[in-house]
Amino acid sequence: MIRLEPAGTEALMLVLAEQPDAQLPLRIALLAERIRAELGPLLRDLVPSWTSLLLHYDLTRTDHLQLVERLSPLLPGWLAEPLPAEGGRLHRIPIWYAGADLAEVARLCRLSVEQVIELHSSTEYRVGAIGFAPGFAYLGELPERLTLPRRSTPRTRVPAGSLAIAERQTAVYPQASPGGWHLLGLCPRRLFDVQREPPCPLVVGDRVRFLAVDEQTFRAEGGPL
Repeated sequence: MIRLEPAGTEALMLVLAEQPDAQLPLRIALLAERIRAELGPLLRDLVPSWTSLLLHYDLTRTDHLQLVERLSPLLPGWLAEPLPAEGGRLHRIPIWYAGADLAEVARLCRLSVEQVIELHSSTEYRVGAIGFAPGFAYLGELPERLTLPRRSTPRTRVPAGSLAIAERQTAVYPQASPGGWHLLGLCPRRLFDVQREPPCPLVVGDRVRFLAVDEQTFRAEGGPL
């Protein structure tokens, strides 16, 4: 059941599901587009996530009760509406699978390094949320055979561009930051750049495939020395 909950004095949270699924991020992205088209002048921002949509609204133009009244006709039946055949843009992102934890992940998952790379790179992922750090895109779902909890001891610094996994999710760290995920490889591309418009090429609902490349290709694409 959809819930509409206050989230501070100028925000409203649409809780759209209790558990995420493979198609939910795309459905939420499409719902966000519809709400933006209908209520754009009333809104300051829309923030989609795995199971929810946060609406920041302009308190000089509307309030909580008025916004709920305007939203209500847009919500019935949204979950049953047909989706595009694939939906979301497809991004092909090169990865040099040479991460610090690759061998350990293989050992813990009882796989060879080659099997880990094959499983990870043969899966198409969906962007379910963007957060934690600017441009940090949570991608799901990771193959079940690669499922691992977060590291017991997080690193104080994970290099920018690091490809990592934890639980049933994978992501590329867009900036150097602390992190507790297992590092599988390195991406030569900048996935967040304040000088670019938009700064992040990935949006909720997009699809991602990782392409295994060698060190030479990684360097040629601009990977750090």
